[in-house]
Amino acid sequence: MARRVRGKSVHGWVVLDKPSGITSAQAVAKVRRVFDAAKAGHSGTLDPLATGVLPIALGEATKTVSYVMDASKDYAFTIHWGEARSTDDVEGAVIATSDVRPDRAAIERALPAFTGEIEQVPPRFSAVKIDGERAYDLARSGEAVDLEPRRIVIHDFALIEIVDADRARFRVVSGKGAYMRSLARDLAVALGTVGHIEALRRLRVGPFHQDDAISLDSLTELMHNPAALEHLRSVATALDGIPALALTGPEARTLRNGQGVPVYRSMDRERFGDLHEDDTVYATEDGVPVAIARIEAGAIRPIRVLNL
Repeated sequence: MARRVRGKSVHGWVVLDKPSGITSAQAVAKVRRVFDAAKAGHSGTLDPLATGVLPIALGEATKTVSYVMDASKDYAFTIHWGEARSTDDVEGAVIATSDVRPDRAAIERALPAFTGEIEQVPPRFSAVKIDGERAYDLARSGEAVDLEPRRIVIHDFALIEIVDADRARFRVVSGKGAYMRSLARDLAVALGTVGHIEALRRLRVGPFHQDDAISLDSLTELMHNPAALEHLRSVATALDGIPALALTGPEARTLRNGQGVPVYRSMDRERFGDLHEDDTVYATEDGVPVAIARIEAGAIRPIRVLNL
């Protein structure tokens, strides 16, 4: 007997303003219940301490999550100087202290070294896997956690405000896989002191901005209410940076069946524009996304078919 799928076929993105104090997984579960959705996921974990933009994918939008995770992100955070914490944020135990407090000039001199492509060691308390185990699980059990540095990109790192002698606020635009806790920790060390993140907010993830986000409380008030659908963005929102190709009905059916649509003919080239080998596109029929596809061997070949 086929397994019954629980929940409804709801497809699209919810731009959630995650509150502090819950995990990203808990936030996804709450949003899924609001829509009674059969499937849900998110595009990039926010720490329990952090607030801000957490794009949540429902239904077929989960097939586009990777395109959002690869996008750039904006953050604002406050560093508390003089205390290193086990988690690199305010929730951890104090593990080191320093009397050094950097001034504006010293901070601004240090920031260029943390801009561009840099190496970063993730926090010990992070979701990075070590031999199949999450680093935070190993750290909580008291085991030694030795994480390898990884290459990340920081597009912009700006000092916004000196709050007081112990605190400063920053704004960061980062690429995929960057940890703000590590950035704060390493900046403090470069300034001859120690520090941790006291407050962290994500302002943007790819095409999703905080101005478009809805609070969890507001969304929860719409539990199983059709009005909740007003806060659902289209699956295609995640594909904002990918060229769209309009297909005919027969072409769309071919793609949905997992087969390639040839683009050998000059008339095809004229209709689809300047296509190149290995280009990624998303195909549509009457404005509805059909599949994420790649140009291979003279054909549009589906990578992920979207059943909308």
